[in-house]
Amino acid sequence: MGAAPRITIVGASLAGLRTAEAVLALLPEAQVTLIGDEARVPYNRPPLSKEVPQALARDPAEAEAQFARLVLRSKIPDDAVQMRLGQAAVAVEGRAVRLADDTLVPGDWIVAASGLRPRRLALPGAEAHRHVLRSFDDALRLAGDLRPGARMVVVGGGFIGCEIAATARKLSLHVTIVEPAPHPMQRALGPRVAGAMAALHRAHGVVVLTGRSVAGITPEHVILDDGQALEAEVIVEAMGSHPNVEWLAGTGADLGDGVLVDDRMQAIGAARILAVGDLARFANPLFDAVPRRVEHWCVPGQTARRAAETIATAELGLPQTHGFAPMPSFWSDQHGMRLQAFGAPALADACRVVEGDLTQIGRHPIIVEYLRDGAPVGVLGLGANPAALAAHRARLDAALSASLAC
Repeated sequence: MGAAPRITIVGASLAGLRTAEAVLALLPEAQVTLIGDEARVPYNRPPLSKEVPQALARDPAEAEAQFARLVLRSKIPDDAVQMRLGQAAVAVEGRAVRLADDTLVPGDWIVAASGLRPRRLALPGAEAHRHVLRSFDDALRLAGDLRPGARMVVVGGGFIGCEIAATARKLSLHVTIVEPAPHPMQRALGPRVAGAMAALHRAHGVVVLTGRSVAGITPEHVILDDGQALEAEVIVEAMGSHPNVEWLAGTGADLGDGVLVDDRMQAIGAARILAVGDLARFANPLFDAVPRRVEHWCVPGQTARRAAETIATAELGLPQTHGFAPMPSFWSDQHGMRLQAFGAPALADACRVVEGDLTQIGRHPIIVEYLRDGAPVGVLGLGANPAALAAHRARLDAALSASLAC
């Protein structure tokens, strides 16, 4: 065996850290560098739209203690990975990554784990109290505006927007969600369940305005496309994300939506560049042959292990296994209710309630099965008993595995 392989991972969040762990588990001698544009060590992000802003609003002095609770634990020895934090990657040059400070970090393999950044409204105005939520510093800044009685407008009714809205209501803010679709979270949950979730938000005092978009912003108002002016002391832009792929320009990789990869996480058209986590656009044969990005918390670990296998088999001269079919899952907490899903509800063309009643959402457990062409593609629990949900998940696993075998 030759010199120890140099693995350069761009992105020091969950996907990047899990890739470093997986590589070192298979290639203990590898020289791993983890590059991150934030100066903070890798940390967990889902709580940023849930308990963290609430805790910080109530006690700002607890900021560092709150961050310490988010830090991702790892079994990697401190000296096994070289951390290059506080420096963004700006380009790939040969087998090296150029950083914003103009230094070059060599890598026999380059792993793109650079994640996403929030979309912003292309409108000026009220910059002092406009927020996005992607980082701990974003959450810290938002928490400073979460004052009881303040009027918040959340632009975008996806999971992040709805979680922020629920958190703000706990803190006694007046909250309005503005969503262009007929219901918040409709793309992920389908119209029937999304409509029930909208009713839950309204029952907790959130004003939900659907079919509307933002046309302007003044120091005190958000102006909608129908001319309605919403008082706003706090504005949260929660309209989805852009993949951070600009630093990969010129590599030959397909960057049309994230990074197109094969079933080994190898970037199509770019040798020795892999992508993991939110960036990776891959086909999942559990469902079909269409490559998609999947922005769920489980995906960083799943794709990290696959990328590490690809690197290790190449370095050790072993045959590469084919077939990557991970089971997606996601969860959300809103108004004291846990949503937990397995599979791909967004691909369904129909759903059926198999336990409970959607009119009782938030009061009694509900389980929904999602179907495409009559076959199960997902299951969702709304405040459901974990054991009951697990039984439905087992049936989903069996159905998808059977279709995969065919």
